Amino acid sequence: MKSILGLIAASLLSSCAHAQTRPVATDRLESLRARAPSEEVIYFVLPDRFANGDTSNDRGGLTGDRLTTGFDPEAKGFYHGGDLRGLTEKLPYLKSMGITAIWFAPIFKNKPVQGLPGQESAGYHGYWITDFTRPDPHFGTREEFKAFVDAAHAMGMKVYMDIITNHTADVIGYAEGDAANYVYRSRGDYPYSTRGGPDGDRINEGFGGDVDSSPENFARLTDPRYAYTPVVPEAEKNVKVPSWLNDPIYYHNRGNSTFTGEDSRFGDFAGLDDLFTENPRVRSGMIEIYGQWIDDFGVDGFRIDTARHVDPGFWQAFVPAMEARARARGIPNFVMFGEVYKDIPQPGYIAEYTRRDKLPQVLDFAFQAAMRELLGRDAGTALLAQTFDGDVLYEGGAPAAVNLPTFLGNHDMGRFSTLIKADRPEISQDELLSRVLLAHAMMMTLRGAPVIYSGDEQGFVGDGGDQLAREDMFPSRTAVYNDNRLIGTQATTADANFDQNHPIYRLIAQMASIRADSDALRRGSQSVLHYEQEPGAFVASRVDEASGEQVLLAFNTAEHDVSVNVAVDYDIRGFTELAGACPAQVTAPGSAQFTLPAFGWAVCKVGDRAE
Repeated sequence: MKSILGLIAASLLSSCAHAQTRPVATDRLESLRARAPSEEVIYFVLPDRFANGDTSNDRGGLTGDRLTTGFDPEAKGFYHGGDLRGLTEKLPYLKSMGITAIWFAPIFKNKPVQGLPGQESAGYHGYWITDFTRPDPHFGTREEFKAFVDAAHAMGMKVYMDIITNHTADVIGYAEGDAANYVYRSRGDYPYSTRGGPDGDRINEGFGGDVDSSPENFARLTDPRYAYTPVVPEAEKNVKVPSWLNDPIYYHNRGNSTFTGEDSRFGDFAGLDDLFTENPRVRSGMIEIYGQWIDDFGVDGFRIDTARHVDPGFWQAFVPAMEARARARGIPNFVMFGEVYKDIPQPGYIAEYTRRDKLPQVLDFAFQAAMRELLGRDAGTALLAQTFDGDVLYEGGAPAAVNLPTFLGNHDMGRFSTLIKADRPEISQDELLSRVLLAHAMMMTLRGAPVIYSGDEQGFVGDGGDQLAREDMFPSRTAVYNDNRLIGTQATTADANFDQNHPIYRLIAQMASIRADSDALRRGSQSVLHYEQEPGAFVASRVDEASGEQVLLAFNTAEHDVSVNVAVDYDIRGFTELAGACPAQVTAPGSAQFTLPAFGWAVCKVGDRAE
């Protein structure tokens, strides 16, 4: 017999087949949309690697070999067949794990294949967009996307789209590119006012540079040949949608970025066409593109790719425009979090983007880096305390930091298990599992909205980052994935990996259930109560001011048992055990003893208090 959740997903998919979907109950949507960002448990997934619900779209409607269709399930850098229908069919699996929001890699139509001869790969990941207005045919149709959103909403799950405003697919070439090796050409060496350097012919008379984003100023930027001469292949002159994206004037055209200094913002990200986001036409165009997805589908948020490579003025216009569009659609808590990649355990750099650029949230790379230091490199738990001390640096301070999406690894840097194994090459499978379980217990209960990367809950352990960290959840035909040793299971990636009895899946489900019942864990403030200079105990308190609920969290990052006396409120008398072993009562007013096994944890709700 099908589960109720399965029947909901199947019903909505059936409706999709008839080009219509059933509306989601208004009260359910209102309840879902009332939740704050901190209350979510987020699942991040690459649709191509999750579930293949429709084999007829594997080649995206194209014919030919893999260099035309992009489809080759035996190659890690090509499409494998996952799609929107498969993702919709597997929603009950996510719901049972306690997932409340789904963030998926970009689904927009991509350039199927790009790269130099012999170095080609496909746009399975979604970051090489040519058409911003519809899903890639490899994934499905607009109707199937609507069915997915409606099915997720019907199960109480939000939908976060992964969006890109920094670049498009690599379509524009440069006449001088091969000779110059596409090296970045700076604004000083190649000003907008001349062709090919300061001594070149004068162009763009009256243009005052990119610091003035007024329409009047950019009306004077008419010639894009200041640094390189843009060249668009005849077959791709009209490949981008909306059509304004086909004009090279709307791109920086300065060569490849090295991700430092000026070129970090103005250079082409790995050769991708870098949008001139200072231009008001680009700003209004992107606002209309993504506002339309809100209007048409009622999505609940955006993860913003490559946010640090876009000028602050763009975000200062884009963010309030999206928030207004969402409010008009009845979405009061529309979520936006930017990717600001910085793999150090100090939050100062990423916090800048919430203050200067006005991004509502950023992915918490500082937390990720701290967790790796703690569990991979034997840093003392004081390091995590120092990371949390930096919460005051975000716009809105510590209360705002509660909303940051926290994560352990991802599709770019690699999985947390992979990173820990890289740090500790001789680690046993059992110890690796123990460290990964502890990391998830910490992420699921400490401040922030935890993000589970698809496959982590099934013990995936990749060989590295990028393509090596993007294994299939459905039975894989990719040899470089199928020889991996997973943790917590005897399965390999050659098997379907949707095991709800996997120990990591069970832990996430348990912690998600505890979060769902706890105001303190979903939205409470956090105070660090105990830390050490070596691996060992870390204790924090979460408090929800509205309900008065308080939960103490205790973790042990050491390879041996620990017992610590922790200073607590003097009126606390006892605890209710939510997970792990909690002390039944305090040792004395103001002190409670926590005893934890190696890589253990305890989640303890404050119970009795003195009158």
